[in-house]
Amino acid sequence: MQTRAIWEGSISFGLVQIPVGLHSAETRDDLDFDLLDRRDMAPVGYQRYNRVTEEPVESADIVKGYQYSPGEYVTVEKEDFKRANVKATQTVDIVQFTDASEIDVMYFEKPYYLVPDKRGEKAYVLLREVLKRSGKVGIARVVIRTRESVAAVMVRGPALILELLRYDHELRKPEDYAIPTAAAGQLKLSPGEIKMAERLVGDMDAPFRPATFKDTYRDDLLEFINHKIETGDTEESETPEEAPEEPTNVVDIMSLLRRSLGGKGGAAADVDDDTDDTDEPARRKTASKQTTRKKTSAKTKTAAKTAAKTAARTTATKRTAAKKPATKKSAATKKTAAKKTAAKKTATKKSGRSSRPRALPAARKAS
Repeated sequence: MQTRAIWEGSISFGLVQIPVGLHSAETRDDLDFDLLDRRDMAPVGYQRYNRVTEEPVESADIVKGYQYSPGEYVTVEKEDFKRANVKATQTVDIVQFTDASEIDVMYFEKPYYLVPDKRGEKAYVLLREVLKRSGKVGIARVVIRTRESVAAVMVRGPALILELLRYDHELRKPEDYAIPTAAAGQLKLSPGEIKMAERLVGDMDAPFRPATFKDTYRDDLLEFINHKIETGDTEESETPEEAPEEPTNVVDIMSLLRRSLGGKGGAAADVDDDTDDTDEPARRKTASKQTTRKKTSAKTKTAAKTAAKTAARTTATKRTAAKKPATKKSAATKKTAAKKTAAKKTATKKSGRSSRPRALPAARKAS
């Protein structure tokens, strides 16, 4: 279906002029939602009004103005935009040619078809064939509405397209965000993990066919809306059948890769074998380190317990030693006394004398 041109002018490269019209290359199929007043379900409209008088203003009475000081404006009519630079507003001015691969996809903004009129068909085909054979694209300046843009003139099938490009200062830099710049080795990504991820990418490799992709969420939303219409909106909304998956945990990346490959017809088993060979030395080292740590920890605990017991015994010995001197002296005294008693008994036996007092003779007693 032929659409109305949103811009008319010409493509200019060198002295060649190609009359063309600019047509949008995209179409949107977004669902159309009206704004309603919740109280009576009446549609809510937009109305342009005069902020001073608060009265509605008709479209014919509205004009664009540039505020050059507070409360002071200069009006700019539709024709004034063309008078500022007639050539820029009516020309796709190609200023250079370059390889398409040199343009980062981040700069692509919006595509348009360049459609020639009858007078420019021959020159149009000439530019298309030259670009196709050389593999080049034209870099041009163009003014659409009130803004000058940098653009790329490219070939797509039989057509020339104008791809509006973003200016460099309009793109944010990666440095503006917390994006990791560390290499794989610095984040301790093992060769096995990389190999498994590469295998998954290989299994998912397929030609890009845009027609196979569609907005499935739009279909789901429309189905949900139809369900509400059929039920008279008397039932509560049902919760989604499937909850969104949680973000990937780095610790589980290997298991997730295995599960991903597991759905590819047993590919995971092959990768596991290769991964085990690659990671086996690292695993052995890790296991050895863990065993050594456990043994060292056990030895340390045993030594601590032994030291505690030894200290306790030493303390008890010292306390006992402090009490023993009095006991030893008492025992020695008892032994000495026993020895002396035994000696006296021995001496008495040897002399045949009694230990009792001797009786005086009778004659002595008389005198």
